[in-house]
Amino acid sequence: MASSHRSSPVPRPGGGGRDGIYRKERDSSSPRSRPPVRSLPDVCPKEPTGEGRGLCDGPSVVAEHDRWTVYSSKVNLPAALNDPRLAKRESDFFTKTWGLDFAETEVMPSFYLPNISREDFGPYLQEMAQRERIHERCKMICPNKDDVDAVSSITSNHEKSRAELEQVPKIFMKPNFALEDPATFNTVLPWSHFNSAGGKSSRDVASSKLLQEKLSHYLDVVEVSIARQISLRSEAFFHAMSSQHELQDQLQETQRAVAILRGRTAAMDRVMCQGPLRALRTALARNNCVKLHNKLKLMAAVHQTQPTVQLLLSTSEFVGALELIATTKEVLQQELQGIHSFRHLGSQLCELEKLIDKMMVEDFSMYARSDLNRSLKDEPQVLEKDRKPNTASQKERLESLVFGLLRQRKLDFLDIYSDEMILAAKAIVTQSVAECVLHIEEIDTEVVTKLADQMRIMTFPQWFEVLKNVFESFLFFLQRIKATLSVIRNVVLEVLDSNQKNRLLEESGSAVSGQEASQTSLVLQGEAELAYLTHEGLFISDALNEAQQQQAAARDQSSTVGSRIQQGRAEGAGSDVASGSTETFTSRDQNFMCGENMMPTELEMNRVINNTQELLHTASDVSHDRCVKVLTARAKQDGSLERLSSAEFVCLSQAVEGFARDTEELCGRHSVSLRGALQSQANRFVHRFHEERKTKLSLLLDNERWKQAEVPAEFQDLVNSIADGRITLPERKTPGPDDRKPTEFLLINGQKYAVVGTVLLLIRIFLEYCQCVNDIPSIATDMLTRLSDLLKHFNSRSCQLVLGAGALQVVGLKTITTKNLALASRCLQLVVHYIPIIRSHFETKLQPKQFSVLRHFDHITKDYNDHIAEISAKLVAIMDSLFEKVLSKYEVKAPMPSACFRNVCKQMTKMHEAISELLPEEQTQMLFLRINASFKLHLKRQLSRLGVINDGGPQHGLVVVDVAFYTGNVQALKSLERLDLNMAEIWEQKR
Repeated sequence: MASSHRSSPVPRPGGGGRDGIYRKERDSSSPRSRPPVRSLPDVCPKEPTGEGRGLCDGPSVVAEHDRWTVYSSKVNLPAALNDPRLAKRESDFFTKTWGLDFAETEVMPSFYLPNISREDFGPYLQEMAQRERIHERCKMICPNKDDVDAVSSITSNHEKSRAELEQVPKIFMKPNFALEDPATFNTVLPWSHFNSAGGKSSRDVASSKLLQEKLSHYLDVVEVSIARQISLRSEAFFHAMSSQHELQDQLQETQRAVAILRGRTAAMDRVMCQGPLRALRTALARNNCVKLHNKLKLMAAVHQTQPTVQLLLSTSEFVGALELIATTKEVLQQELQGIHSFRHLGSQLCELEKLIDKMMVEDFSMYARSDLNRSLKDEPQVLEKDRKPNTASQKERLESLVFGLLRQRKLDFLDIYSDEMILAAKAIVTQSVAECVLHIEEIDTEVVTKLADQMRIMTFPQWFEVLKNVFESFLFFLQRIKATLSVIRNVVLEVLDSNQKNRLLEESGSAVSGQEASQTSLVLQGEAELAYLTHEGLFISDALNEAQQQQAAARDQSSTVGSRIQQGRAEGAGSDVASGSTETFTSRDQNFMCGENMMPTELEMNRVINNTQELLHTASDVSHDRCVKVLTARAKQDGSLERLSSAEFVCLSQAVEGFARDTEELCGRHSVSLRGALQSQANRFVHRFHEERKTKLSLLLDNERWKQAEVPAEFQDLVNSIADGRITLPERKTPGPDDRKPTEFLLINGQKYAVVGTVLLLIRIFLEYCQCVNDIPSIATDMLTRLSDLLKHFNSRSCQLVLGAGALQVVGLKTITTKNLALASRCLQLVVHYIPIIRSHFETKLQPKQFSVLRHFDHITKDYNDHIAEISAKLVAIMDSLFEKVLSKYEVKAPMPSACFRNVCKQMTKMHEAISELLPEEQTQMLFLRINASFKLHLKRQLSRLGVINDGGPQHGLVVVDVAFYTGNVQALKSLERLDLNMAEIWEQKR
């Protein structure tokens, strides 16, 4: 350790210093006396001034603390040696100089001294810079004598000691020097210098002495070097030794003080701690006894779990039994874990829970089967009371089953109900057919065993009665299913609402408990600050609080579990049907609140609710599918449904539509299977209906002789009803004595229509089409297409028979007269009159997207008008050929009027007589204007060929006489009096 002239005082046993501390005397005669040792301000802030206690007195916890003692020191030896802030212990602790730098302390800067920077010394440095340079130059020229001597002495001593140490071989200086090593030993003691013969010669003795002297010399050199080093550091060494002695004395005093403190602490423990600790131990023992008592009561309650579960199952309280099992399992895992007597109870409860699951599924299946297969004449709703006394109602039983299945997350119970529903739907059809067959004597059930064969043997009224019974049964069936699903839905909604309420309560409870916990922690912290005695590593206050909290928690948990188990037992013992469903719902809600984690999630609950609605839709579809089976079984009997009359098919259609409408209102499902089957049968019916009427119309046209027919009064009434807007078939009236006689014409809106008998029946036929559309709106599009085809067929066939002269071969007419042509034209005009009315009627029955099919009526109207124009052209052509034939022989000579003009006037009169009664006046005038134009054209050509011109000559006069005769005869005809013939056009203009 480095020496220091300013060392700390060393204790001397017999020193005369105060407090037994030896202090060095100052050399007053020395001219350069050392300054007194200053006490550290942070170690010794206040020197003792009076007679203080020695170290043997020790500290006192009740004495005054204002005097400074060695115990008031902030830096002592153990603290300095065990400073945790240092990376490693200081190796120069005993060699450091005592003073301000002995301990590393942070000295706060003085508030009275300004902050000095380098800039404050700037003027001084500038002033002294020149002098410093001169001083440094002088030092280099002539160095200090003392420094030179000191350096030279130190250098010489160092070189001398170094030279002496270099005489010692390097092997002795190695850190791994060991004589145990043979190589090292042989190097230090070279035995080769000695005689190996075993004898001792004078030479060997000399060599050994020489070796011994050499080693001794090496030893002396080393010892001298060590002594020199020790002499250089002797003062520091002795100072360390004295410090060690002082430290030992202080440790002895500290040991005595610790012994005294321990005695006082023991006395304090006897007086102040043992009594409260004994009270605390007694309180803890009492708490343990209470816990044991509660544990025994809990074991007694758990022991009664299995009998209680059996009692609950006997009353169909599945939810209570399952909750009791879950609670007991939870208690076994938490409160009663490790109890030997209950080691098999957990597995038994698991098996019992599985058994309850199977029981619930079987009971639900039996309930669904019994509820769906009971008589449909009973109440369609879920029964509120059971037939058996002292038993739960069917509704309560269903609710209990649904609660239990939801509790166990058996969410596929609706599939079981769906399967039972399908089987029950099949049984409904079989039962309905069997009940109707019992009242039909023509059907022998022993011979005809199949259901479809029995329905095919029935007449249509009998089969239709069966179908209506099936419809009625399925309506009751769907009402019963809807009531059951409503109960299930209400249960699911109740559970969902209960879960939401529990979640809100938990959230609010967690917030309140958090606030209470924060307040409690503050109170406990304040109480803990008052406790200063410890017991088993804990504060007494903490131990008390912990004991109280454990006791309260155990009491609450035991009471909660016990109450839940007792509640389950009470439910099993006191479950009575007469108590009503309110208590049952309350207990179930409590059970769900306790076992919320076992319940399905909100998403799964919503899925179950959706499945109930889907199941109701499925029930509607199944009912429609079974009715389709009944419909198709009848339709396979040689197309019996196709051969129905219009009235029968309308009744069938109305019944099906009514059933579909009722099921749609009941289930909210638009089922299409039954409507699709009806549509398929309707298409076949429409096809047969159309083919029958088309065949009938063809037969009528083929037998039509195209003569004017009388119009019965019923057809006139039919036409009048159409004019009034009633496009329906009137009821047939029984003939009576006051019946009106038939008329020659059909009067429509003041116009007379001369018609043939086929057209009268055609009017009735298209009214039948309109009546079918009224009764069966779904076939409007198909019926419109068929009616268009019928009208086209009438137009084309009448054209073939009249214009094409097909009636000559079919009916045997001799010729097609102008009267036949005019009558055919008038019949076509009558059909054209009714086409817009038919179009308007069908437009009311079609959807807006189906209006495109109405274009068929536009095409038909165009075809009919073209046909009428062709008939008019045919009439003109007949007279045109007559004019060409007669006027080609015309000669301008007397007598006048000529025979040619007389013949023309005769044919014109016949034409007028033939068509004037058939065609209206306007059409007759237009037709004769066209005939007159043809006559003028042929007359003009003949006069041009004869060279007769308008020159006032004799030939011109003869022609004028014939033309005047022709004009007079034509204007003499009825309705042609004011017809402008304009005969001046027959003359060519003079050139």
